[in-house]
Amino acid sequence: MPDMSASASLAMTHLVSFAKEVDEDKVTPGVLGFIVFAAMALAVWALMKSMSRHMNKVDFTQAPDPEAEQAEPETAKAETSGQGKKQQG
Repeated sequence: MPDMSASASLAMTHLVSFAKEVDEDKVTPGVLGFIVFAAMALAVWALMKSMSRHMNKVDFTQAPDPEAEQAEPETAKAETSGQGKKQQG
């Protein structure tokens, strides 16, 4: 394991002393936790508002395909003629 530099050692010393001062029974998320939570809530709200706006622009009615309408009578005739032969035979 590499040796720790002087600055890393100093930082660890300060963090360890800070950790000793914190009462484990009274630890709370604090202001930073609230700010992060509030920012996430605002982001979700903005995304939902944007999604709602985009969904309102969508036209859900599907226009019939003119090529499919032309193909349907031919296939319907073939199916009915095939069924008529089966019933006769």
